[in-house]
Amino acid sequence: MTKHDRSTAILHPADIPAAIGLLTRLPIRVDTTLATQRAARSAWAWPLAGIVPALIGWGLGVGAVTVGLPPLFAACLALLGQIMVTGALHEDGLADVADGFWGGYARARRLEIMKDSRIGAYGVIALVLSLGLRATALAAVLTASGALTALVVIGVSSRLPMVLLMAALPNARGAGLASQVGRPPARTAWIACGVTALLVLILMPHALFPVLAYIGLGSLALAAVANSKIGGQTGDVLGASQQVSEIIGLAVMVSLIA
Repeated sequence: MTKHDRSTAILHPADIPAAIGLLTRLPIRVDTTLATQRAARSAWAWPLAGIVPALIGWGLGVGAVTVGLPPLFAACLALLGQIMVTGALHEDGLADVADGFWGGYARARRLEIMKDSRIGAYGVIALVLSLGLRATALAAVLTASGALTALVVIGVSSRLPMVLLMAALPNARGAGLASQVGRPPARTAWIACGVTALLVLILMPHALFPVLAYIGLGSLALAAVANSKIGGQTGDVLGASQQVSEIIGLAVMVSLIA
């Protein structure tokens, strides 16, 4: 396969380590030249990167429960592990979106606030609510049978909206990580949907419809707000979509297995 074929292929095995390298802080070896060439074409593998924090969260959480620690304490440890492995990438996006969307009254000002590294009241509130909701739901999931499959399903499905929003909405800023990666082709988004659906079907078939349906509704709502507030998506919006989807996915899992 020539260099051109590798960079334009629909799928490539190197997309998986590239996705893990992009969405986590793990020191994984990545062919940076190929990853740069493929850019948005590799986005189909982003849901697969969610398996890594899911496994780490499950290991810490279930391990804590096994030695007799309270479920809520175990859930906080699980969240800590996930946040450390992702470098708080998605949490940062959620905080920036909350500050920008509700702290500014014009599109340009909202984008300016989102780019500011400082966090405001809306961002703090969003993070507190996100961590609280996730920890509460995780405490119930970790003590139920099927916790491992549940967390993997959530880890995978919560990262699918990042691909879909990036493919469906224009970049609102024209700069930043989302702009550098580019806009995934429609077939890349469809492959991401297929990979996610297949994994959920294999691991937890009865969760396929409720998880993807509710996450889909939440993502549509976020997309509508983002389009109204800033006229598209940014890397922060993509990160926020993962957080919103994870909260929704955990809530669905609580109703299904806890």
